[in-house]
Amino acid sequence: MVISYGKLLDVFWDSHNPGSPSWSRQYMAAIFFHDDEQKRLALLSRDRMKQQKKKIYTKILPLTEFYHAEDYHQKHRLRSDRDLMREFNAMYPLHEDFINSTAAARINGYLSGYGSFEDLKDELPSFGLSPAAENKLVEIMK
Repeated sequence: MVISYGKLLDVFWDSHNPGSPSWSRQYMAAIFFHDDEQKRLALLSRDRMKQQKKKIYTKILPLTEFYHAEDYHQKHRLRSDRDLMREFNAMYPLHEDFINSTAAARINGYLSGYGSFEDLKDELPSFGLSPAAENKLVEIMK
């Protein structure tokens, strides 16, 4: 699935409170852009949000270097399910492969309440899970 930068901006603004300041740089809300077009779209989206909020604390910054979050932040919701994690540990013996797994990211999103049950059913066969893990995920999502 490919998502446009504009759609990503919509999801971003809907997913946080831009009127609330960050309590540290580590947790600041920011939109990063790769090029002038993305910068333009980010600024336009911020300007639309300014019509609803008095103050916007969200930063718009050029992407310079990317850092992965600490391990305890990676796939946080998925990590809380022992059965599913056993499955992923078997699929990805190397931690880096787990962190980079699209399947793990998608399942973490579903477990966190993002995505519909219908979308999950369509995607489920692509995750490479055992039938038992598939059934568990379906039961959680119902």
